[in-house]
Amino acid sequence: MRSQKASFPGALGAALDGRLELPDGPPAAAALFAHCFTCSKDVLAARRIAEGLAAAGFAVLRFDFTGLGHSGGEFANTTFSSNVDDLVAAAGWLRGAHGAPALLVGHSLGGAAVLAAAHRIPEVRAVATIGAPAEPAHVAHLLAGAVDAIRADGEAEVTLGGRAFRIKRQFLDDIAGQRLAERIAALRRALLIFHAPTDETVGIENAAAIYAAAKHPKSFVSLDGADHMLTRREDAAYVASVLAAWASRYVGGTAQEGEALAAAAGEVVVRETRRGRYQQEVLAGGHRLVADEPESVGGDGSGPGPYDLLLAGLGACTSMTLRMYAERKGLPLDRVTVRLAHDRIHAKDCADCETKEGLVDRIRRAIAVEGALSPEQRQRLHEIADKCPVHRTLENEIRIETSLA
Repeated sequence: MRSQKASFPGALGAALDGRLELPDGPPAAAALFAHCFTCSKDVLAARRIAEGLAAAGFAVLRFDFTGLGHSGGEFANTTFSSNVDDLVAAAGWLRGAHGAPALLVGHSLGGAAVLAAAHRIPEVRAVATIGAPAEPAHVAHLLAGAVDAIRADGEAEVTLGGRAFRIKRQFLDDIAGQRLAERIAALRRALLIFHAPTDETVGIENAAAIYAAAKHPKSFVSLDGADHMLTRREDAAYVASVLAAWASRYVGGTAQEGEALAAAAGEVVVRETRRGRYQQEVLAGGHRLVADEPESVGGDGSGPGPYDLLLAGLGACTSMTLRMYAERKGLPLDRVTVRLAHDRIHAKDCADCETKEGLVDRIRRAIAVEGALSPEQRQRLHEIADKCPVHRTLENEIRIETSLA
């Protein structure tokens, strides 16, 4: 296995410190690990599970939330919601570095965080929780002696695990306002719940509530004899081995089948992920994204469809072209918004079309320009929109040459 440092900006702007565990060969899939409340990425459970998954062929990123471990920022300024935002930021970094996470794993409050974040990371196919509370508000009992002071004074110092932390009222308000059961019900990903029946920090009833709220496919694994922090090496090793075997059913094949996708300069590469019927991995300009079909036509809806990507290209080109023109001419253009839709119409209903029979494709594009622009300037921007390179490509004769590689 290999291990390397990672650093990226978090939700509140501070640099987050991470550690990426890599298998010896090409990763089968990427995973993202969220640690427990006030812990760090280097807590025994996080390190051992990440190393176990890497040994099974996964690339695993674990990181310190804002204000914890070696990450920057002030813990007192964080909330459960900002932790979820940190997770999304970590997924974005992983997406660019080694491919977006197909698996999310969270320990304790980190488990609640991955359940809340999953819908914001479209590539995620499976989620696993370890000793997770059914609602983030559960952690308030850890602050029981200081809750009144926090609410009365706006903040207070609390000792957790032998360390002092400053907790603000905004943290209490945030966890009280979460509705995690709704997120679990709408998860639409495979779910695996690990929990110790004798967990004294987060009771087993939390696992029951998560399981009841979730829809299939869902599974429960009892960590008989384990403590909440999985301090025994064998408990963490067991979680890693079961998790790797379970996740392989949902996030792809073996490491040998998971050859990393690469693209030459100026090339776009698209490859089936083998997750779902139509999901595709797209590598373009060094950026990775997922394409899919909506559920209405048999896909999983995990990413934009082919026509969505086509419209996005035209929309982005239109907006960029207007921005370049406005900057060159010194126009007071504040913002451009482009809305696009694609459909097909009968050729006989199109007066300007050369095709006179059958159906023709139609793209409707509505452009909103904001700023102190004169009517003449707005009209000129309208004209410039048709000069965007992608627009010209779509309207010109296009030749597509196909070969079998």
